[in-house]
Amino acid sequence: MSEQFYFALEVMMNGLMAGVMYSLVALGFVLIFKASGIFNYAQGVMALFAALTLVGIQKGEIPFAHVINATFGTNLSTFGWELPSIVAIVLTAAVMILMAVLIEKYVLKHLVNQEPIILFMATIGLAFFLEGLGDLMWGSEIKKLDVGLPQGISETIETVTNNWFGYGFFIDRLDIIAAVVAAILVTSLTLFSKYTKQGRALRAVADDHQAALSVGISLRFIWVLVWSIAGFVALVAGIMWGTKSGVQFSLSLIALKALPVLMLGGFTSIPGAIVGGLIIGVGEKLFEFLVGPMVGGATENWFAYVLALVFLVFRPQGLFGEKIIERV
Repeated sequence: MSEQFYFALEVMMNGLMAGVMYSLVALGFVLIFKASGIFNYAQGVMALFAALTLVGIQKGEIPFAHVINATFGTNLSTFGWELPSIVAIVLTAAVMILMAVLIEKYVLKHLVNQEPIILFMATIGLAFFLEGLGDLMWGSEIKKLDVGLPQGISETIETVTNNWFGYGFFIDRLDIIAAVVAAILVTSLTLFSKYTKQGRALRAVADDHQAALSVGISLRFIWVLVWSIAGFVALVAGIMWGTKSGVQFSLSLIALKALPVLMLGGFTSIPGAIVGGLIIGVGEKLFEFLVGPMVGGATENWFAYVLALVFLVFRPQGLFGEKIIERV
């Protein structure tokens, strides 16, 4: 086999890893959509907010320090201590649960039985609010996130592939961990959705809010539960992306890359989020490798959206989404 062929295999494997990272964000969208039938525009910002909060708690930063300093002329910065990564992650998860409770109390409970577009507009407002709140609480500078996850080339994979093919594959160890975490999340969420009372209630709420209420399902509890789970998924995505590229406000834009993933996998399918991510990841890497040089490169910026457009034309519900039939 030629070196070019092995390089293409390496590109494809890195595409799979990139697709897993996209899927971690897409999972949060799927969860909210399954519970409320709306697209949660704020999911990407939730990942950013979780990552900012994690760094701030881990490093002992004082929330709103620069606002307090500007107002009172003080010079506050940190509490003077740092927390272990696991403690900081648990505390951040608690913050995301608290955020879910507040979102339900002050936003969602007032929008029961409203049109989906109203709920969607509410998530847009929530996205801008959380982004501004994160800026005020923790500052806008790029932050380094380190929770002890290994990074850099996997020497084991490089050695094994070099022994097998005479060509060592470069695979980031962080991407491998992300793939394992994604597999665990998908398995857990799928089992939860299909085999638990709360999972079945979640699907009932998505179908009809009023009908779910009439059979004794607590809409408020289901919304708090699903937004808490989505917040945890956002935390996981924030950790992976923040460790990979630093915690910066452009992190919220990964939500845009999750859109094609959802269109391919289906807005209502948890496994579909992973499959869609893998297709997008591999597709954009191989397309850049094979076609990019012929058209001047930079095809990764638009390939996913063109592929999603094709799916919208021929299979709008995605590969695993439920076909929606409205009776009039």
